[in-house]
Amino acid sequence: MDTIAGSLDTCKPDSGDVVRPNGPVQSTPRTVFTDSSNATLGRHLAHRLVEIGVNDVFSVPGDFNLTLLDHLIAEPGLNLIGCCNELNAGYAADGYARSRGVGACVVTFTVGGLSVINAIAGAYSENLPLICIVGGPNSNDYGTNRILHHTIGLSDFRQELTCFEAVTCYQAVVNNLEDAHEQIDKAVSMALSESKPVYISISCNLAATPHPTFRSDPVPFSLSTKSSNMKSLEAAVEATVEFLNNAVKPVLVGGPKMRMAKASNALVELADASGYPLA
Repeated sequence: MDTIAGSLDTCKPDSGDVVRPNGPVQSTPRTVFTDSSNATLGRHLAHRLVEIGVNDVFSVPGDFNLTLLDHLIAEPGLNLIGCCNELNAGYAADGYARSRGVGACVVTFTVGGLSVINAIAGAYSENLPLICIVGGPNSNDYGTNRILHHTIGLSDFRQELTCFEAVTCYQAVVNNLEDAHEQIDKAVSMALSESKPVYISISCNLAATPHPTFRSDPVPFSLSTKSSNMKSLEAAVEATVEFLNNAVKPVLVGGPKMRMAKASNALVELADASGYPLA
């Protein structure tokens, strides 16, 4: 069974809320593209964030992300929150993801990306879906052997990407409009399905550029729901019951994967039914 994240009507329960991988959030009306001038990369990303339940984005402006921020501000369903520094933005997005199921932050290239990375690493260890968006160099600068400001002084622009590869489950470097739509949607899908942070770098000159792939409304992407192997589950339950019944003083301990598995309520029910102490 697939959940179509690009079409809100397919996943609305009776309450009117939109069901997300980490619980319901309030749905937000979606603006429809009416002319090609609005069909830009920045607007596409803004719509995607609203579709998955992100209504507040934490940011620190920098010259590489200013145009992108203009497009995020123009999205009625998004509230752009300016932060004192990148680490503030990252931890705010971390807290937002804990509360709402997914969070997002926007910083500038390298000088901002390396400042936010500690918060992203923390979100990775905590299994939080967090979308870290970086305003990157002009697409024409790639491969030119130039040394750019806001970098560590090398002509290779991969320093930031190399660092993020260790603390994100997917990295998208968007410096070409032809596959920008696919890369953004893939990153969003990976963040939700893996419950881990992702990294999206967007070339500063592309955010305001229209492209035909951004015009469809909606352009759905699928999230496959995780299902249990029932025979394996039954065998695991039987083995667990046998182990607990033979225990002298059993104690239940909820581990760090409980939130990602959305099993916190089930653990409480098990503790109530069994009478075991719970930590």
